[in-house]
Amino acid sequence: MQYAPVVDLPADGASATLRPGFIARMNAAVDLSVHVAGLKLSNPILAASGTFAYGVEFAHLADLNRLGGIVVKGLSAKPIEGAPAPRLCETPAGMLNAVGLQNIGAERFLTDKLPELRKYRTAILVNIFGMTTAEYVAATEILERGDGIAGYELNVSCPNTERGGVQVGADPELLREVVTAVRRVAKRPLIVKLSPNVTDITALARVAENAGADAISLINTITGMAVDVETREPRLGNVTGGLSGPAIKPIALRMVYQVCRAVKIPVIGLGGIVKAEDVAEFLIVGAQGVQVGTAHFLDPAASVKLVGEFEKWCQKKGVRKMSDLIGTLRVDRHLQEA
Repeated sequence: MQYAPVVDLPADGASATLRPGFIARMNAAVDLSVHVAGLKLSNPILAASGTFAYGVEFAHLADLNRLGGIVVKGLSAKPIEGAPAPRLCETPAGMLNAVGLQNIGAERFLTDKLPELRKYRTAILVNIFGMTTAEYVAATEILERGDGIAGYELNVSCPNTERGGVQVGADPELLREVVTAVRRVAKRPLIVKLSPNVTDITALARVAENAGADAISLINTITGMAVDVETREPRLGNVTGGLSGPAIKPIALRMVYQVCRAVKIPVIGLGGIVKAEDVAEFLIVGAQGVQVGTAHFLDPAASVKLVGEFEKWCQKKGVRKMSDLIGTLRVDRHLQEA
């Protein structure tokens, strides 16, 4: 949606003039800074894990210093080769991916990627995963040795091999076990990234909060699949994959709204964010920040560009600081009428 400037139209057909004060409002500075999990970010827009590699690969395409933060590709204690090809499949208003958490491992990240990342003032957060509680802890212990990491994001959408493949984030006891164990060894802020493939997202958010999480991020991808009707084979090598993109934004927004009302710790929203209005929506329902993911597959500089677009949107709307947006949803009348 385009927002036209407010103008006065003279009756005599003379040139239109901007109303007094309009130009001043348009040019007024906006304080985009936010506080999340004890971290002060220059703005609420972060690049999401799994869509921005390790960050350094995008440095020649966009100014990384413009971002509030970068959540690097998920890391495990040991390298993982990932899932068989094909790994990506386009869907209406989104995409399916089954990359299989391919990564270079925590040790190589410290030696090969982190030194370059330290050159930027953007907050660097590391996404961590494991197939057992011990693997989550091992990855965290390795990363604790690295300088320049602002915090961790736990991916709890992984199947736990010790419990018959039950997804960590779908089992309250497993979730509590993993978050508690990582909290014991992590000296940096800890964000828990929740899966939407559950019955009650708020119950799991409260478990993560009580186990020591400093913030919640959600949502991760929604499980889906696609079939080639000509070959009658799955379009992904792993058969199923994670659905992301604008198609899932209404679900993500609803879950972020629910979790913001259920916990006291900050919430970071993600899922289908591609334009300034999307950022505003997530902040209005209560998120302290957002992550941009699938948009990077269309434009590698999408999240960086969005910072400028969101700042201009705030100027047009008279938003001077993020507290003017965060948690300002007007819902009382609607609840009364429901």
